[in-house]
Amino acid sequence: MADFHVHTCLSPCADDTMTPKTIVEAALKRGLGLIAISDHNSAENVEAAVAAAESLPLSVLPGIEITSAEEVHVLGIFETCKSALEVQQVVYEHLISGQNDEKLFGYQFAVDQFDYVVSENERLLIGATDMSVDQVVAAVHKLGGLAVAAHIERERFGLLYQLGFMPESLELDAVELTSKTTLKEVRDRFGCTLDFPVLRDSDAHFKEDIGKFSNELVVEAPTLAEIRMALRGVEGRQLIN
Repeated sequence: MADFHVHTCLSPCADDTMTPKTIVEAALKRGLGLIAISDHNSAENVEAAVAAAESLPLSVLPGIEITSAEEVHVLGIFETCKSALEVQQVVYEHLISGQNDEKLFGYQFAVDQFDYVVSENERLLIGATDMSVDQVVAAVHKLGGLAVAAHIERERFGLLYQLGFMPESLELDAVELTSKTTLKEVRDRFGCTLDFPVLRDSDAHFKEDIGKFSNELVVEAPTLAEIRMALRGVEGRQLIN
């Protein structure tokens, strides 16, 4: 079982206890075998999370949740921390300037694999970039990642609510639901076909939410290449929700 949308204490809206060790322990307790770390507009905690799960029966993929100029949230999920950190640099270059107000938005802690705070990110990670959603998807793909439209059923930051439609040219690898809303309900509400694989993730900001929604995958290994094949339903790989 996999949950591709988990925030750490780097995300200002996440609980400060969402440290790598806490996340790994909670994911294992929930019975997950794979998670992706997807903090807002930053990947500074991906290396620590990957290291925290080393030698444990849990695979951690590095990711990032990017906010487009239209305030659409897009998940970028990568095979390596290097790729995630490279797209982070692109995001930082396009992130609207501003400084985080921890009293208003929350703290943004970068930590190590042992949960020690190593720095506090002062960027306005809760803000948006000046990249269009198409540019965000292109940036993720350029570095070999999967691009997933996050929580499309939500009124805030969901692609369908922000744009009002699904652009035909948008080359997404999947769309995501983070509630019990059915795909049929979403299709009926917006009058679109949504011809994409559908992931169901937790968008966890608190440890008790990790794995609240998850995905069953038929793959040979917890790698991005295998996940991509499962999303496409090729060579026996499958996404089962």
